[in-house]
Amino acid sequence: MSIGAASPLQGDARLESLRRVQGDVRWAGAQSGRRLPVPPALAELLPGGGLTPGSAYSVTPGALLLALLAEPSREGSWCGAIGLPELGAEAAEQAGLDLGRLALVPRPEERWFSITAALAEVIPVVAVRPGGRVRDADASRLAARLRSSGTVLLVAGAWPRVEATLSTSAPRWTGLGAGHGYLTARDVLVSVASKRFPAPRQARVSLPDGSGWLSAEPARAAEPTLRVVS
Repeated sequence: MSIGAASPLQGDARLESLRRVQGDVRWAGAQSGRRLPVPPALAELLPGGGLTPGSAYSVTPGALLLALLAEPSREGSWCGAIGLPELGAEAAEQAGLDLGRLALVPRPEERWFSITAALAEVIPVVAVRPGGRVRDADASRLAARLRSSGTVLLVAGAWPRVEATLSTSAPRWTGLGAGHGYLTARDVLVSVASKRFPAPRQARVSLPDGSGWLSAEPARAAEPTLRVVS
């Protein structure tokens, strides 16, 4: 489902359509309090081994953000993505998302915060790239809404008072031989910082692996690698 960018005259109608979604039980997430799943390779890095309902996370945009959306999606949760026009249907599907349970608002313009707050009432996992600076008072109101609904907020960028910050570094591609061949997979170092940890936790993972998903880095035989400076 895609809710495209609208002109200012269409903004109120679009928000009203989002509010009507609240009555659609297909979108509702189970507010059981259990943590939402993450790829097994990330479970040991996160507080509690998953995404805590009602919490916000700061995440490096791109493949890592998609991987965090994909695992709940594969288990049947609705996901929303706001302000991420580069997130196309093909990329989402390759990462493992169920396109039948994905709501896209690629260009929300100045309404990004209002739309995020509206979707956070009815969708279990919402990803957003902030379209501007967030005031502490607004962040506090949204945090209360997240706690009430049990929604997880994944922010592509900085955000006040997050449960954890997930970032990637030191990418390495494999599959390229001596000047020929195809890149087949990439591994990166994932770092997770949280107020619950005395120090950041790190693990090297395949992202994407040969299937396009995130997995534990396999044992490597001696083979040429292509190092990419990020």
